[in-house]
Amino acid sequence: MEEKYKWLKGRPPLKNGKRNRMIKVYFTEEEFALVRELVLALGIKRTEFVRMRVLQGSSQIMFSAKELMVQLDLLGAELARSGNNINQLARYANVLNKRTLLSPQIIERYNVLLAEYLKIQQRLETTLRKLIRSMTK
Repeated sequence: MEEKYKWLKGRPPLKNGKRNRMIKVYFTEEEFALVRELVLALGIKRTEFVRMRVLQGSSQIMFSAKELMVQLDLLGAELARSGNNINQLARYANVLNKRTLLSPQIIERYNVLLAEYLKIQQRLETTLRKLIRSMTK
């Protein structure tokens, strides 16, 4: 019966092996302040930050999740305002159309602006997908 629970004793073995090598790095005050700011912004330990930057290089994008969420929130609000403006323009165009005051120039300008808005929205969607993919690597 003791053999059955033998694996429960002690610390489980590490998957990647024990970290037993150390590298000392010296920074100037300005460099260290920059590292400290980045570590605080990212919310990770200094050792983890240095390890990620050294082993993975600059191929991995590092960002603050908090700042990203703030920016995405601002972006969502801006998109909502744009959609609201488009709806107001469409409503006004319908009012003008019912009164037979809608000119072809207004329709043409609206269609150009709507097409431009859709292109920007597609570029934004592509960029967000790339960002999400880079976060999962």
